Amino acid sequence: MFFNLSLSFSLAMLGSYGEVMWPRLVANKILRKSVGSNNFVADFPLDTDQKLLEASGLVDERASFTSKSILLEQHKTTHLNYKVFVSTWNVGGIVPEDGIDMEDLLETRQTPCDIYVLGFQEVVPLRASNVLGSDNNKVSTKWNSLIREALNKEAKPHRDKDLSESKGINGILQDFRCIISKQMVGILITVWVRGDLWPYIRHPSVSCVGCGIMGCLGNKGSVSVRFQLHETTFCFVCSHLASGGRDRDERQRNSDVNEILARSSFPRGSSLDLPKKILDHDRVVFLGDLNYRISLPEEKTRLLVERKEWNMLLENDQLRMEILNGQIFRGWQEGIVKFAPTYKYVPNSDLYYGCITYKKDEKKRAPAWCDRIIWYGNGLKQHEYTRGETKISDHRPVKAIFTTEITVIRRGKKIRNFFFSDRFEDRIDGYSEIDSKDYSWIST
Repeated sequence: MFFNLSLSFSLAMLGSYGEVMWPRLVANKILRKSVGSNNFVADFPLDTDQKLLEASGLVDERASFTSKSILLEQHKTTHLNYKVFVSTWNVGGIVPEDGIDMEDLLETRQTPCDIYVLGFQEVVPLRASNVLGSDNNKVSTKWNSLIREALNKEAKPHRDKDLSESKGINGILQDFRCIISKQMVGILITVWVRGDLWPYIRHPSVSCVGCGIMGCLGNKGSVSVRFQLHETTFCFVCSHLASGGRDRDERQRNSDVNEILARSSFPRGSSLDLPKKILDHDRVVFLGDLNYRISLPEEKTRLLVERKEWNMLLENDQLRMEILNGQIFRGWQEGIVKFAPTYKYVPNSDLYYGCITYKKDEKKRAPAWCDRIIWYGNGLKQHEYTRGETKISDHRPVKAIFTTEITVIRRGKKIRNFFFSDRFEDRIDGYSEIDSKDYSWIST
């Protein structure tokens, strides 16, 4: 009886905020369900399977034959290499200004990539009205506008590609396009690909898991995105785990990770052959403000940070210990950390919090590598793992560059009808291939 009354009170309290998703989140938490959907922002509609067929020139030909025809497929498997940029940044509820240096975050001039995945935390302040109310999409729109401008600022049409094909609305060059952008309270993840790759993006989907207030609200948790490029599936998990620098607070962070992995779920597709869970995908990256701290006394931590003795600090880094122990991140990997802790800074300065006079009763927070990027399984090779130096937040951004091998199946189609003669079969023997586009120019 007490449980039912408590639940009713919670739902009534949350429902008073109007049209919000949180009552459903609470109910789904109790029913052990996740919130997953195709409700996200993108530069193109979801019928990408049809677009892929149109791009291949196969649609009209297939439609012109009767249902008695048989498609005989001749498969040829090849592989392509792509560069993937991943970043995470807790922006501390700061709305970006137009003059923000996005190049520091994206490195578009230094190391241009094929796919960009940007994760943010606290894009809005985590006050009650934002946690319990509807998402403030104006902030995510602002971030996406800045990302679009930065990625396309020096975009050039690729070889053998007509200039008109790469132009968007009002003739603006649109070489990079957003395939998924999703916000849950303060967590935002946005994925961009080269314009000539988007016809080969299929099955985009999102899954949101709240782990915050009452164990289900979105002030903490994750937004996971899934898509398939050619025959390879990707899953990127943008998360904000439980905070706290006290002893054993890492247990709650571990619990959040377990919840995210257990509750995140994606549609299986009409053929039921798509991965449903995060770890079922071919390429998996976990990024965000993971909030893991350094298990040393604050004074010693600060001294080692001042001396830049990263190895000694990393020996006591909670996330590193969890990966090595295999308790929560079994099978996961992280690149070598050679940069200073990314938290907690005095905004707009190079000073760690605590290096200046405290206010009375103010919490002390020792420096830590809260912001991390890790990956699961094989298929990803990391080439860069570093941090940015944009100072508007109390966190510094972290970024990584990977190369990944993509499986491509080139399908040679022949059509045979039982009522056609052998002579006709010979005439259609040279039927055109799907995906015959030359990819030899792609950067590796």
